[in-house]
Amino acid sequence: MSDSISILQFWWVLPLVAALFMYKFVLQVFFGMIIVPDDRIGLVVKKFTLYGDKRLPDGRIIAVNGEAGMQGKPLAPGLYWRMWPWQYTITMGQFTVIPQDKLGLVKAKDGAPMDTGRVLGKPVPCDKFQDSQAFLENNGQKGPQAAFLTPGSYRINTFLFEIDMVPITRIQENKVGIVTTLDGEPLEKGDIAGGSVAGHRNYQDPMAFIQAGGRKGLQEDVILAGTYYLNPWFAVVEQVEMIHIHIGYVGVVNSFVGPEGKDTSGVGFTHGNIVKKYDKGVWDEPLDPGKHPVNIYTHSVEIVPTTNIVLNWANSRTESHELDKNLSTISVRSHDGFTFNLDVSQIIHIPRNDAPKVIARFGNMKNLVSQVLEPTIANYFRNSAQKSGVIEFLTNRSDRQEDARAQISKVLGEYNVEGVDTLIGDIVPPEALMKTLTDRKIAEQERVTYEIQKSAQIERKEFESAKAGADMQPEVVKSTRQVEINTQMAASKVAAARGDAESRVINAKADAENKTIIARADAEAKTINAKADAAATEVNGNADAGKIKAIGLAEAEVTKQKTEAMGTEQYAIVRVAETLAMNGIKLVPEILINGQNGGGNGMIDALIGNEMLKKLQREAKIDVTPSKDAE
Repeated sequence: MSDSISILQFWWVLPLVAALFMYKFVLQVFFGMIIVPDDRIGLVVKKFTLYGDKRLPDGRIIAVNGEAGMQGKPLAPGLYWRMWPWQYTITMGQFTVIPQDKLGLVKAKDGAPMDTGRVLGKPVPCDKFQDSQAFLENNGQKGPQAAFLTPGSYRINTFLFEIDMVPITRIQENKVGIVTTLDGEPLEKGDIAGGSVAGHRNYQDPMAFIQAGGRKGLQEDVILAGTYYLNPWFAVVEQVEMIHIHIGYVGVVNSFVGPEGKDTSGVGFTHGNIVKKYDKGVWDEPLDPGKHPVNIYTHSVEIVPTTNIVLNWANSRTESHELDKNLSTISVRSHDGFTFNLDVSQIIHIPRNDAPKVIARFGNMKNLVSQVLEPTIANYFRNSAQKSGVIEFLTNRSDRQEDARAQISKVLGEYNVEGVDTLIGDIVPPEALMKTLTDRKIAEQERVTYEIQKSAQIERKEFESAKAGADMQPEVVKSTRQVEINTQMAASKVAAARGDAESRVINAKADAENKTIIARADAEAKTINAKADAAATEVNGNADAGKIKAIGLAEAEVTKQKTEAMGTEQYAIVRVAETLAMNGIKLVPEILINGQNGGGNGMIDALIGNEMLKKLQREAKIDVTPSKDAE
C-alpha cells in the first residue's frame, strides 16, 4: 500500500524524462546537435555529401574540403549543430596524454609525399599536430615526423596521426652520448662522421640540424650527462664511458675527423704527422689526467704512462700494466758454449711532450715494447754473452749491467724514450757448472771459516797467554823481588866465598892444596868450588895412593915373612882355604871320588886340585887387580 502511494506521488517525473529524451532526440535528429565533453575530442566521419560530387583525391584518406570520409578537423569540447546523425558519425575519442618520462612520436597517415632522400616529414604549423586541417593544408608530409610531442595532453586526430610513446633520452653521469643521425645530407667522400653544426640544441631540433647542413650518419659531437628530448627516428644514441686518464698518465689523441692539419713535428720526424688540436691526425697536445668526453668512434686515445715503467723479461713476473705480459726469460749462449737463462728488468720513462711522437711512431705502447724494447734488450744480452764465458759473465755482472744501461739508453733515446736503468735479475747457469761454482764457493767459505777459526785460536792463545801472564804477574813480581834478593845474597855469598876461597887456598896449600878456588857467584862459586874440589881430590888421591902403596908394601912384607915361615906350598894351601871360605865354596865336596878300597887316585886328585887352584887364582886375580881409578 505504501509503495503504491510513493509511485503515485512521483507520477509527474516520468513525463518529464520522456520529454527530455524526446527533446534530445529531436535536437540530434532534426537539428544535428552534438555535445563534446571537456575531456573528449569528436572524431568526425562524413557519410555523404548533400549536394555535388565531392570525392577524395587519389591517395588521400582525410577530407579537408567537405569530401565524404574521415574529416581532418575534429570537434573540440563544446556544442555543435547540424551534425545530423544520418550524415555524420561522431566518435568521442580521448585526449592523447604524454607522461613526463615519455615522448610522443608522430606518424602522419596522410599528407604530402616525403622529399627525396628524407626519412622524416618536415615540421609545419599545426598547433603541435592538434590542428590536422592545418597540417594537411600546409603540406605536412606523410610518414614519420621530425617534430614530436613533449609531455602533456593533446587533442590529436587519431584518424590522421598515430602516436608512439618512447622513453626520453637520459645520459648517465661519467658517460657521453655518441649520436648517429638518420636524416640529413650524405657524408662527404672520405669522411666517417659529420662535423659540428649549430642551432639544433644537442640534436633535439632535427630540422634545425638538417637546415644547418648537418650530415647523416655518425656525428663528431657528443652529448653529455643530462636529459634530452631526442627523436629516435632521427638520432640514435649510444652511451659510453668517458675517457678517464689517471695521474701519472697522459692521453695521446688520434683524430679521424677534422680539417687536414699542418705537421708540427719537424723535418727530422718522418713517422707520421703531429698536428694541432682539433685537426685530423695525432694531436701535439696530449690530454692531461682527468675525465674527457671523447667520441671513441672518431678519436682514439692511447694512454701513455709518464711515470717510470718497469718491464720484466721473466717467466714468472708481470707488472700490473701488462705491457710485459708476452716477455719471457732471455736465453743466451756464452763464448765457451754454455746456454743459460737470465731475467732482466728495464725501467723506461716517456716524457709528456714526447708521448705524441711515441704514439705517432708506434701506434701504441704494446708496439713500442714488441718492436723496440724486446729485440733491443734481448739482442744486447745475447751479443754480450757470446763475448764472454759463463763464469766471467757472472763475475762481471755489475759491469755488464752498467754497460747495458748505457747502451740501451742510447738506443731508446732515438725513439723518444728515456732508458732509466737496466737491471739483471736471476742468472741461471747450467746445472753442472752451477754445481762446480757452488762447490768452489763452499770451499772458499770453508777456507775463510778455517782462517777465521785459526785467527780466533791465535787470538785465544794470545788471550790465554795474556791472561796467564796477568795471573802470573804477582808471582813474577815476587820472583823478581826474589831474584833481587838472591842476587844480593849471591853477592854476599860471592864475597864470603872469596874470603873462604882465599882461606881455603891458604889452608889447601898447607894441606896439599885441598881446594884451590871457591865459587865467586852462583856460577862462579860452583866453578871455584869445582876447582877447589878438584885440587882437594888430587891431594887426597895422592894421599890415598901413598896410603895404598904403604899398605901394599906392608902386606907384601908380611906375606914374604909368612912364606918364609910356613913354606910356599903350605902358605898357598892356607890362602886357598881362606879364599874358598870367603866365596862359600865347601872345602870337602859332597861327592868324593876315591880309589878302590878307599884309596886315592892320584891323577884325579891332581886334576881336581889343579882346576880348583886355577879358579881360585882367577878370582884372586880379579880381587887383587887394582882398578884404573886406584892407579
